[in-house]
Amino acid sequence: MRPFEFTRADTADNAIKAQFAAGGETPDPVNASGQYLAGGTTLIDLMKLDVMRPSRIIDINALRQSKLGRIEADDKGLTLGALVRMSDAADHESVRQQYPVISQALLLAASAQLRNMATLGGNVLQRTRCTYFRDVSYANCNKRNPDSGCAALDGVNRPHAVLGTSERCIAAYPGDFAQALIALDAAVDIAGPRKERRIAFADLHRLPGNTPHIETTLTPGELITGFYVPAGPWTRRSLFLKIRDRQSYEFALASAAVALDLDDGRIRQARIALGGVSTKPWRALAAEERLIGNPFSEDAVQAAAEAAFTDAKPREHNAFKVELGKRTLVRALKQVAAMEIPT
Repeated sequence: MRPFEFTRADTADNAIKAQFAAGGETPDPVNASGQYLAGGTTLIDLMKLDVMRPSRIIDINALRQSKLGRIEADDKGLTLGALVRMSDAADHESVRQQYPVISQALLLAASAQLRNMATLGGNVLQRTRCTYFRDVSYANCNKRNPDSGCAALDGVNRPHAVLGTSERCIAAYPGDFAQALIALDAAVDIAGPRKERRIAFADLHRLPGNTPHIETTLTPGELITGFYVPAGPWTRRSLFLKIRDRQSYEFALASAAVALDLDDGRIRQARIALGGVSTKPWRALAAEERLIGNPFSEDAVQAAAEAAFTDAKPREHNAFKVELGKRTLVRALKQVAAMEIPT
């Protein structure tokens, strides 16, 4: 690990000023010289691997005493502070009962020890598990070294993405919580050097395109302060299904966050997000269109699964993810339709 300056911030304004001062106007805040530290479960790992090399660390844990550390729920929706620990959100009664897909996505992530440390804001910004990104002995990684090439294209690419890829990067987004957020039309609150703003969570992450090293739409100095999930008739009938090589402490090969609004067997609304198969949190809009307005049936869910992967671009070792992703989505839809919802 390289030397760095460590500072603590007791307000969001002070944290933002410190991060902006360290990072300057870099277009790449994820790799900026100044980095926020909350749980540290991703940042510290990557610093030890010499993948991330910040010159300044800004500890923001004192901000947990503010709204950034709170969970609030009412008839209109759910507000989650960015510094809420994953375990606290997963165990919160309102989250478990009214937004089960969120609770399940959090509980299926990492280990209990990590969930007790990791924050929601840090979780959505976690970085890919691509070996070529995390091992600095590989020089050709466009995400780590822009314009150096992508070793995964013709290398070992079994865990990599089949949706949202480009010829510059096929690294898969590793998170679970983000799939639940994007499926439920969540918004993300952001504070920055110039103003506060709220954007759709779907607009937070970027496709790799020609600039895979720029992973989000955050600007220099910006800090995620929280998330807002609007209430809807589909939030209670929701679940997260995760398929992986082992049942514990493993990243998804394929996952599905699904939510349905059913009326006497007819699908009034459908919300679908896919994980493990895409370069960013992935909303399967084409799959939703195949379901909305139709009776729930075997044919409907199979058509939705086919639509979800129409644009898939598999490589040599990850072609199995297309069929696995379809089966995961079908299984998730059948399970969510069979849920008993208390009145």
